[in-house]
Amino acid sequence: MSDSAAPLPATSVPLPDPPVVSVLGGTGPQGRGLARRLAIAGVSVVLGSRDAVRAQAAAAELPGQVSGASNADAAKAGDVVIVAVPWEGHGELLSSLAAELAGKVVVDCVNPLGFDKQGAFALRVAEGSAAEQARDLLPDSTVVAAFHHVSAVLLLDEDVERVDTDVLVLGDDREATDRVQALADRIPGMRGVYAGRLRNASQVEALTANLISVNRRYKAHAGLRVTDV
Repeated sequence: MSDSAAPLPATSVPLPDPPVVSVLGGTGPQGRGLARRLAIAGVSVVLGSRDAVRAQAAAAELPGQVSGASNADAAKAGDVVIVAVPWEGHGELLSSLAAELAGKVVVDCVNPLGFDKQGAFALRVAEGSAAEQARDLLPDSTVVAAFHHVSAVLLLDEDVERVDTDVLVLGDDREATDRVQALADRIPGMRGVYAGRLRNASQVEALTANLISVNRRYKAHAGLRVTDV
């Protein structure tokens, strides 16, 4: 229980409320889904993509205040930057944007997974997890892990008004984790729950493989709820 009991240092990075949120990989299902829900909740969102024109086209299809830009320009524009790119391009992208992401709160929701005939499985990451890789590549940013287990299908479904799930939030900076929890709380049905320091991100990322198995067996879009909190 030491992770929950130990106090976290506070960040010196001031953020407006609500912050401008950028989503790198914002044209993919997870990125677009999170952008859509945050925009509906009144947050200004910038979709980032390798192709700025594609990002602008995707942004035009979303409700609320959403714009599109290149990943680099999106990284510059956001107070909080969500990383929702495929694992295969995670390290290369963050390495290339270290300067643009300096001083930012970076929310990593990438799940390092592989797939074979038996289904999804967690991949080993040299740094321990995708979030820890992000921390190592972005020494001038404040990295938080969150939004790993939220169904893109539900996020994008216009008939779904509430996405009923808890969002596990991990990080080493108290103000940053509080901010990301509050960001999750803006989306109807969601609740941000502090779940430990960044060193615990690997099992949270890996749990996504189990949820994929649940979804395949039960034809569902399963999320998580933490009881007694």
